[in-house]
Amino acid sequence: MKVLVIGRGGREHAIVKKFKRDGVREVFCAPGNPGMVEATLVDIEETQVNELVRWAKGNTIDLTVVGPEAALMAGAVDEFEAQGLKAFGPKKAAAYLEGSKAFAKRLMIKYNIPTAAYGEFDNTQVAEAHAFLDQQVMPIVIKADGLAAGKGVVISYTLEEAKQTVNDMLIDASFGEASASVVIEEFLDGEEFSLMSFVAGDKFYSMPVARDYKRVFDQDEGPNTGGMGAHSPHPLITATDYQNALEQVVKPTVDAMIAEGTPFTGILYAGLVKTATGLKVIEYNARFGDPETEVILPLMETDLATMLLDLLAGKEVGITWSDEQTVGVVLAAKGYPGSYATGVPIRHLDTLQGVDIYHMGTNLVDGEIVTNGGRVLFVVAQGKDLKEARKKVYEEIKKIDCDDLFYRKDIAKKV
Repeated sequence: MKVLVIGRGGREHAIVKKFKRDGVREVFCAPGNPGMVEATLVDIEETQVNELVRWAKGNTIDLTVVGPEAALMAGAVDEFEAQGLKAFGPKKAAAYLEGSKAFAKRLMIKYNIPTAAYGEFDNTQVAEAHAFLDQQVMPIVIKADGLAAGKGVVISYTLEEAKQTVNDMLIDASFGEASASVVIEEFLDGEEFSLMSFVAGDKFYSMPVARDYKRVFDQDEGPNTGGMGAHSPHPLITATDYQNALEQVVKPTVDAMIAEGTPFTGILYAGLVKTATGLKVIEYNARFGDPETEVILPLMETDLATMLLDLLAGKEVGITWSDEQTVGVVLAAKGYPGSYATGVPIRHLDTLQGVDIYHMGTNLVDGEIVTNGGRVLFVVAQGKDLKEARKKVYEEIKKIDCDDLFYRKDIAKKV
């Protein structure tokens, strides 16, 4: 079998590693990054859809997995399918579940899927947004409506701060076109968790729960990031919580997308919070989460490529999971999620033992791996429990030599 993975980060590296471990003969990644030694890299950008399709046809690719949201919103799956190629991911119309926060909120309200109360405003409605804020209780959550690489969410703790954030997004376009409109919603307090499901039309198969750590610093302080670490499972989420999530969120969302005429095929990611009044949806993603994928796929014992092809063919599938547990820690460039340097050498990666190293933002310069992004590396360890996995991952991270990387010290500590 020959498979193509579209994307360049840690999530895509995890998919590539899984395919290789399952014995896939040839794995390609477009554009990938130099740390993905398991794949043959293809020099085509994620959103160059026509070029990707031509290359896949010319190289008789059996299955393509679309990693990043930008490629989905560029219509990658639509075009692959139109050309008779098998691609796993939602079509553009269904990917709006992630591509527009307002679309997702309207869907949840219409189909009684539990979520936070909210208002939506565009850049002609700044005064209305301010008036709405005057009626709210702080803290409040302000989200850029469009795609912002996981960073378009701001929690404001004072009214003044909230109004400034609205101005930043709507007037100053702090997230570009993504913040031409915003969603303002109530702050949901509780234990957060991520639940991803393989979906094809009306069928869905949910994965183990994971916990993603969004804030940049220890004790969940500092601005939101694309994720600074993760673990699976999440001991504070019970079997009852899991079942409730399937019945109250996953199935109703799958059914709602069918009812709307945009059936969902791909990875349905539900970012959830267990509040005092029950489970609520924080956000949807329309693809594998990053960094959750890197801590969940190593636990999947079923052959991924065969399972995805069966799913696309409408067959019933069975998925088995390891009893092991995983903890992963992101190493980020100093300054992230703000400005940061690139091109700083990373040494001694070959000395790490018994862990998976996923390259999120690296490059190869004169034969040496260097930093090339905000989130640079993700190191994941497995163990019989989270305590063992946590101890192992932090011990191995200490071996990495780079002057410009930092990481949280408290991933999985609380649980």
